[in-house]
Amino acid sequence: MSPDITKHSAKPPLRSMPPIERFTPLTPHMAISPTVSVVVPAMNEAENLPHVFATLPQWIDEIVLVDGNSVDDTVAVAKRLRPNVRVVTQTGKGKGDALAAGFAACTSDIIVMIDADGSTDGREIIQFVGALVTGADFVKGSRYATGGGSDDLTFTRTFGNKVLTGLVNKIYGTQYTDLCYGYNAFWARHLDALNVDCAGFEVETLMNIRAAKAGLKIQEVPSHERCRIHGESNLHAVRDGIRVLKTIIKEWRVKPAAVLPEPQTAAPAADQGAA
Repeated sequence: MSPDITKHSAKPPLRSMPPIERFTPLTPHMAISPTVSVVVPAMNEAENLPHVFATLPQWIDEIVLVDGNSVDDTVAVAKRLRPNVRVVTQTGKGKGDALAAGFAACTSDIIVMIDADGSTDGREIIQFVGALVTGADFVKGSRYATGGGSDDLTFTRTFGNKVLTGLVNKIYGTQYTDLCYGYNAFWARHLDALNVDCAGFEVETLMNIRAAKAGLKIQEVPSHERCRIHGESNLHAVRDGIRVLKTIIKEWRVKPAAVLPEPQTAAPAADQGAA
């Protein structure tokens, strides 16, 4: 299921296609002109990175690893696996803080955020990018969309996610099926509208809400979450659920940020460099 979550006005007029040399082949039947960065926040994930990086497509232009001051060989392993990886050392704490640092370091047109514990499959990135180049502004993975799923959701996390998702849909008029999932992608030009300024696991909720408030065209794509391969998660369902609830209430009282118009040099919203 890939529902359009928000409604929008008429499409802008078509402009000329980018030159053929600007396109990067993704499959035998699809090529894109926008560049793609993948942000991977990681803290003590040396054992998991080989599995994560093995799933990342070779056509990705840039991998930004945000290291949360790991005490293992996370950075060394990342550099061995991908010598051209960009490493950002996190100065604050928390997943939200790490993602904000990673987003600021990206140089590509499209930004994809995935986890470093092996729970998100990099081979799904093509679905996110495909949705963006065919018209979406913000693409969110959903474990509850048809074709999605999870090997890791407990009853408590499932119940909390459904309650919080329903609350956001009620307040903001969205049709989300999965609020608290960390696999998302968006056009870099919308960073100001998303304005990630939180520290913890509530970051996914914050981005989903601000994308809706800014009037971005949002699309869900199915995604399958796997269990963490090595180590223990820093997520605490009750504590982080309360932080998510506070974020929902706080954002309800704040006006949305202005959305930057699409650059005139870019391909049109209906066809942003796909061939």
